[in-house]
Amino acid sequence: MGALAVLFREAGNEVSGSDVAFDPPIGPALRAAGVRCLMGFDAGHLEPRPDLVVVGNAIRRGNVEDEAALRLGIERTSMSSALRQRFLAKRRPLVVAGTHGKTTTSAMCAWVLLRAGLEPGWFIGGVPKGLAAPAAIGSPRIKPDRGRSPFVVEGDEYDAVHWHKQPKFLDYVGIGADDVVIVTSIEQDHIDIYPDAAAYEGAFRGLLRSVPPAGLIVCDAHDARIRALVREEAHARVAWFALERDDTGDVTPAWLGAPAAFTHDGAQTFDLFAGGVACGRFSLRVPGRHNVRNAIGAVAACAEGFGVRVDDARSYLASFEGVRRRQDLLGEPGGVRVYDDFAHHPTAVEETLRALRARHPTGALWVAFEPRSATACRAFHQEAYARAFDAADHVLLAPLGRTNVPEGERLDLTRLAREVGPAASAMTGIDAIVARIAHDARAGDTVVLLSNGAFGGIHEKLAAELGRSGDRPKSGE
Repeated sequence: MGALAVLFREAGNEVSGSDVAFDPPIGPALRAAGVRCLMGFDAGHLEPRPDLVVVGNAIRRGNVEDEAALRLGIERTSMSSALRQRFLAKRRPLVVAGTHGKTTTSAMCAWVLLRAGLEPGWFIGGVPKGLAAPAAIGSPRIKPDRGRSPFVVEGDEYDAVHWHKQPKFLDYVGIGADDVVIVTSIEQDHIDIYPDAAAYEGAFRGLLRSVPPAGLIVCDAHDARIRALVREEAHARVAWFALERDDTGDVTPAWLGAPAAFTHDGAQTFDLFAGGVACGRFSLRVPGRHNVRNAIGAVAACAEGFGVRVDDARSYLASFEGVRRRQDLLGEPGGVRVYDDFAHHPTAVEETLRALRARHPTGALWVAFEPRSATACRAFHQEAYARAFDAADHVLLAPLGRTNVPEGERLDLTRLAREVGPAASAMTGIDAIVARIAHDARAGDTVVLLSNGAFGGIHEKLAAELGRSGDRPKSGE
């Protein structure tokens, strides 16, 4: 919704938005774009009368502003429908879908296409560091030598709006004959609307079926679910990618990456092969094998879908700065590295911690984790979370970020701490976490704060406490 507000502003519209909070990083980005941020929900926010009300998927029937717009006869639409009708028309979409990696891969694609001079638009559910805004219109011109200009869209599988319960990403495909879609991974999530794996996979079946025969689907071959669904549903050409030594079943990936060592400045490197031909060594500022996968998918889509030279893509990715709240280094107060990350699904937690451990092999790795999403607060991933923290030395579990989950369905934090091991503790609150880290962390340690919300302002509190304590003993002393 924030990215859409930025697009409407760029198009010259007056835009306001209502929400219960405008947390960083999107809140400051909205205000910087000139969006009026209105706290809470009130029918008075519809004065003066707007031409259009876009209703987000977090809004339920009975919301006072939604009901007022309906009663007053103001045009209402969903986020995904507004994006399709007002910004994707006459453009060539590059839709990035999947359970994990959507935001970073979308930002990589937008960065590569922008640097390649293709004047892309983009719509990303995060704040990319190297781009001017989370969304941009780009050039709508149709070029004789290239056709319709690209528009990168982060394609979310969550439902569109309360009166239109289909996945949002279905609104982003079928616009032209040659859509490009990346599918990074398929692992059940959003159990509040997809109660089982079949329902979740059904959303991706619909996406794959909707890509026209002249389109392109770029998929991670190491994901067995993707291989099966593509085989059953896809009509478009498929470009497979993978990492060296992946089990890819009966698929031979055309794009293959071989992760290499970190450089002296902390860059993640990998060698890329396309059709068995070496394309050279790539360098990424964002660490981790999962980001190597993201990068290979982005290169394959930009090269095969839009004609970007692989050598050029290598140069562009080397300067890609990443996305805020994805392994985002906030600072080093007291000599302790503090990272912020959005990870909340157990797979994302595990990959993030492995990446940071590989990037910082010395010193203790501290993790403070807030289960906050509708899925994370439930016991659905109880066993998976017990394995997700293996790379960490200290694990501090914050109270559940939601209080409306029935007691019998909640993630059991006491049990989780016991199963993670003696390094884990179920904490009483944010202040207790800050006090523990501030007391015990040493210079050279790394702290990562994991939450898909504001985490009670822990970022500022922890930085202040670590900075206040002055010089710390080095890790191991």
